[in-house]
Amino acid sequence: MPTKRAYASPLREKAAAQTREAILRVATELFGRRGYGLVTVADIAAAAGISPKTVFASVGSKREIMDRIIDAAVVAGRCEEATRQLLELRTPREVLTALAAGTRFGNESQFTVHEAIRLALPVHEDGAALWERANRGFRTLLNDTAGHLHTLTPRPRYPIKETADLLCLWFGPHGWRTLVAEAGWTWDNAEAAIRETAIAALYAASSAAVRPVETARTAP
Repeated sequence: MPTKRAYASPLREKAAAQTREAILRVATELFGRRGYGLVTVADIAAAAGISPKTVFASVGSKREIMDRIIDAAVVAGRCEEATRQLLELRTPREVLTALAAGTRFGNESQFTVHEAIRLALPVHEDGAALWERANRGFRTLLNDTAGHLHTLTPRPRYPIKETADLLCLWFGPHGWRTLVAEAGWTWDNAEAAIRETAIAALYAASSAAVRPVETARTAP
């Protein structure tokens, strides 16, 4: 007797993908607003307009949902692409300007995801591993950026590792959140302040060498 072939309907697959996206979207919003520990699968199901059984069948447990949210955030961060672009820049100001713009975009567009992760850390079953997974690509980006800055002229006043640590302090999620979410700064003002703080601190003795180039103006 011939075996039955599994039939995969494109429409069914599309509907399943849309269901998964809806679950992850509402879970991210709930985790970011209420906190991972206070949200249940039933809460996620209700917000998505589906049954808890469908949530489990589509994406799994609450822990698996958090894992998928982080996986999606890592892909959206495009750290490898950003690293390649930064390593092509030839002056410290260009590098730090691009780093400020890129991390601003990532933090602004992924703010709810970052909040979901931040609130999950104290109560997640394995908060340390969660944090490491979420930040691995970003820390690699900062380490590579610090190393690249030390190949340019002038060099930062701190060793490579300390430079990378300071970049994390300024350009990481905590720095952006402190200025924008807690202090009420605009994203534009925060970007300018973070960029200029990094330049001033890393190149205190060579500030003239990393000033913006002013376009010469001809007399009227």
